[in-house]
Amino acid sequence: MTQTLTHEWARFTPVQRMKRYVALMAVTLVVVWALGSIDVIWEWVWDAPIQLVDLFARMVPPDPTNLPSILEATWQTINIATIATMIAVVLSLPVAYISAQNTTPNVVCLWIGRFILVSSRSVNTIIWALLFVAIFGPGIIAGIIAIMFRSIGFLGKLLGEAIEEIDHAPIEALEACGASRFKVVMYGIVPQVMPAFFAISILRWDINLRESTVLGLVGAGGIGIILQGAIDTFQWQEVSMVLLTILALVIAGEVISSTMRKKLL
Repeated sequence: MTQTLTHEWARFTPVQRMKRYVALMAVTLVVVWALGSIDVIWEWVWDAPIQLVDLFARMVPPDPTNLPSILEATWQTINIATIATMIAVVLSLPVAYISAQNTTPNVVCLWIGRFILVSSRSVNTIIWALLFVAIFGPGIIAGIIAIMFRSIGFLGKLLGEAIEEIDHAPIEALEACGASRFKVVMYGIVPQVMPAFFAISILRWDINLRESTVLGLVGAGGIGIILQGAIDTFQWQEVSMVLLTILALVIAGEVISSTMRKKLL
């Protein structure tokens, strides 16, 4: 007589299941502790839907009276994003070169490049804008420099990773033929990273276009100045007009960047 052994399949072992339960309980306790440690006025939270409906009623219909000034500020926002991106692209190239392990001249240059990338990306654009408004005063110059400083880390990081992933066969062939370092870079590295270069640059311009819309909140130029002024004076219909303009700008930027990627890549 043959005895049939049955085995019930389980995705996790009892030990693994216990670890998952413990981890879930730990996360739950952390979330509960976080909610309890912050000062939340729950009466305002429950009243928020009523206030939202009231604010929306005051924002409708949008007021186009100040539309010429809004469009002028929008053009300024586009200029901030475009000029800052162009400068950042140029400055990020040497940073990316010394930050890539396969192209950096030495360890010192590697860590200098990594330090620049980390420093740029660790500070938010608004913080950079506050700093440069204090240095250069309110206006478009502070906004351009703030966007530029933030973009260098982003561009240099992604371009450096693209350089590290290149095929080394063409480089070895050029070096075997006695090519100089400049020719190795121009004919062995640049052609391989050009698609990534264009894709990353277009992506960063799209991001900068969005970030430039809020620089005016700290006095760094752009459409954010009009938005802040309308909010401060409770001109909610003008606020809605500015928000619609920003929405149209972001959508247009998305369409332009998508079209450019299709044409260039």
